[in-house]
Amino acid sequence: MGKVAVGVAVIGTAAVVAAAALVVRQRMRSSGRWARVRALVKEFEEKCATPEVKLKQIADAMTVEMHAGLASEGGSKLKMLISFVDNLPNGDEEGVFYALDLGGTNFRVLRVELGGREKGIVHQEFAEASIPPALMSGSSDALFDYIAEKLAEFVADEERIYEQPQGKQRELGFTFSFPVMQTSIDSGTLIRWTKGFSIDDTVGQDVVAELTKALKRKGVEMRVAALVNDTIGTLAGGRHNDQNVFIAVILGTGTNAAYVERAQAIPKWHGPLPKSGEMVINMEWGNFRSSHLPMTEYDHALDTDSLNSGEQIFEKLTSGMYLGEILRRVLLRLAEEASFFGDEVPAKLKIPFILRTPEMSAMHQDTSSDLKVVDEKLKSILEISSTSLKKRRVVVELCNIVATRGARLAAAGILGVLKKMGKETPKEGEKTIVAMDGGLYEHYTEYRKCLENTMAEVLGECSGSSITFEHFNDGSGIGAALLAASHSLYLDENSS
Repeated sequence: MGKVAVGVAVIGTAAVVAAAALVVRQRMRSSGRWARVRALVKEFEEKCATPEVKLKQIADAMTVEMHAGLASEGGSKLKMLISFVDNLPNGDEEGVFYALDLGGTNFRVLRVELGGREKGIVHQEFAEASIPPALMSGSSDALFDYIAEKLAEFVADEERIYEQPQGKQRELGFTFSFPVMQTSIDSGTLIRWTKGFSIDDTVGQDVVAELTKALKRKGVEMRVAALVNDTIGTLAGGRHNDQNVFIAVILGTGTNAAYVERAQAIPKWHGPLPKSGEMVINMEWGNFRSSHLPMTEYDHALDTDSLNSGEQIFEKLTSGMYLGEILRRVLLRLAEEASFFGDEVPAKLKIPFILRTPEMSAMHQDTSSDLKVVDEKLKSILEISSTSLKKRRVVVELCNIVATRGARLAAAGILGVLKKMGKETPKEGEKTIVAMDGGLYEHYTEYRKCLENTMAEVLGECSGSSITFEHFNDGSGIGAALLAASHSLYLDENSS
């Protein structure tokens, strides 16, 4: 063989060896990256773990905080607010009642016709309106006049359908989803505006009085019979359907719980005891925190970066506002430390809250063989061109870890409420229904299943069958109208 041929052969062999070495290095590099991915996922899963013993510790901590919050103002991270709802609907309510649901930049007005125990809710209708941006930072008179005007328009056609009884005012339930210090069933002082509102002259004022004055200015004869929030409305709607409803839980963008307490068990209650002997407590449980809560570095970072750092910890672990964001933060770490999405970290993945919980839910519940939904969501939201099936499975695995922890913690919270009420081990024949509402509970099927299965796990087979969940939609609207009915000035006349 000639020297040239030998030289070519040597060069060719060297090229093959170099190429092979490159392939080996790439495989080793890929293997190292994948090992890092698995290590990070395992570490996250372990830190999110919620074994039964931990859930019971969290439940016990919730019960302790409930006692402390009932004992004194500021005695607990749980507000344990007295709602002054001492007369929940029982199904006997009759007549036509209204509701005004002001929860943000949109509001609704509702009319509900009640037909007593035999007919229940005979008819309901509603109208929606948006609040012009200028009114969100104007004067209180301008805002409430606008709301009263829309309510007046809604009431205007009442005479065509309903005949108002002689000498009776229309009555309204007012759902006001902003922080208030309630002083009676039909009065409450605004603590602060949230959700983009900044109407300084209303802070410290009675919001029911402000609405009442606006209604008079617009010529609407209507009494505000009840001031409530959406959680208490859900409890009222559930109780109207079934007298075994004692707890209500909202699991949506945020989370909260309310329950029926014995009035004698409220040390900070200084008024006359209600005839029913009961009082609904608005827990504001999103602010619950405990050393037993399984928080990770991602949760601590999310909290630090939030506008309310150190607050609403339970909400940040369990509610729809935050689950998708926790997932995004884990994926970002995988991308940065293990090149999970390639050599470049996707720019969109760095944007806080770009990955919302509804998208996480869709990926978690993807049943296609190739996880097509996961692929589509990663492309449309994060602009990630392509992923392997193996990586898509990791995304689903992370969704499951985040959702499972949230659902199991919510179950632990409910167990804590049951313990406070002495209902975690029901007596023979006793039944307790938890009224549920919120988009997270309604639409995230895997979350809902996990929550309910966890309750059966921590309660045991016997107790679990006596404590059930029922979804009651629109507590913030219909529930408010029902509470107007159960706190009507004409209650004795209606029942006679």
